[in-house]
Amino acid sequence: MVNKQTSNEELLQLAIKAAKEGQKEGAKVMFRQIHTRDKRNETAIMWLAKLATSEKERISWLTKALELNPTNEAAKKALDKMNYRDQANQNKTLILFGGIAALMIITVIVVVIIIATAPK
Repeated sequence: MVNKQTSNEELLQLAIKAAKEGQKEGAKVMFRQIHTRDKRNETAIMWLAKLATSEKERISWLTKALELNPTNEAAKKALDKMNYRDQANQNKTLILFGGIAALMIITVIVVVIIIATAPK
């Protein structure tokens, strides 16, 4: 059981162990407790990002990590990967709509040619 006398380092080790053993919710509670005690604990923040249940939450924790340590490569890479994935999805959507627009234009041209060349 975790009590008020548990040091941040002990709590951090317990939280990491819990996370690695798949006890994500318990680990998140401990990491949040560490973060409440020490807003600058980068390790707890990075674990909270890793255990986040939504993209918005993950971005929030990664951003906090970079605010504390602008040279945090793991946080930079994670955010870059998330941004790349979002941009790739946006590009797929643009390509899809571009293809549909091209097909519509070709269809209109073909219809106009057929109508223009039809015997009267």
